[in-house]
Amino acid sequence: MFTLVVMAAGLGSRFGGTKQLAQVGPNGEAFLDFAIADARAAGADRVVLIVRSDIEADVRQHFAARGGLPGDLDMAYVRQDENGPSRPKPWGTAHAVLSAAEAVSGPFMVCNADDYYGPTAYAALARAIHGMADNEAWLCGYHLDHTLPADGTVTRGVCQVDGDRLTGIVEREGISRADHTFPEDTLVSMNLWAFSPAFLDALQAGFTRFLKQNQDSPSAEYLLPTAVATEMEGGRLTVRVVTTEENWIGVTNPDDLEVARAALKSR
Repeated sequence: MFTLVVMAAGLGSRFGGTKQLAQVGPNGEAFLDFAIADARAAGADRVVLIVRSDIEADVRQHFAARGGLPGDLDMAYVRQDENGPSRPKPWGTAHAVLSAAEAVSGPFMVCNADDYYGPTAYAALARAIHGMADNEAWLCGYHLDHTLPADGTVTRGVCQVDGDRLTGIVEREGISRADHTFPEDTLVSMNLWAFSPAFLDALQAGFTRFLKQNQDSPSAEYLLPTAVATEMEGGRLTVRVVTTEENWIGVTNPDDLEVARAALKSR
């Protein structure tokens, strides 16, 4: 068993609304509904939703309108904006995970609320999570061509892998289907991870260091890939990679909604 930690506190500035709750499924599902269902099928028994105070009521209403969660799932809400210094913009994905520390007691997966990862991705991570040591973590890697939109460019975390071991992630901007800089089967991170609870101590130490340099910044973010890289570089964390053949689906702009709905029509 494991906990699914869903990062649902993002602002969605380019989308122009609460894209965490955008209806993308054939029955009005949001991306997070698929995430919870797929993680439950893979063995999750608890869900921790990281939200902002101003959207918590809407998120709760979303689940109430859908009849709530299955009875074998426990759910907790965490308000990211109530952890750490106050500012309009959230402090980033690593801080989001850190804000869930008191609600997590065992191994956990982390996903974005506004991405579709696919059931086999959760299943692969669930298999890997058994026997995970305190100084280990897992990342689910996607083939680049399974994450690219038909048009436009995106930023992707390109994985550097030695066997099944992650050695680095480099953010690359401006990648498109017309760009042949990277082979189609290049592995990229879409922020689907598995950690032991010991990693939360590392996040706390990292956030303390981060705040010393950025406490007065209105936009600096403590990001999960950066926090992971810091622990890897210090020799304190080994990250291994499982791969999936799933097609990642997400929305950045309102125009992406219909594309996502068409892709998820058969779910």
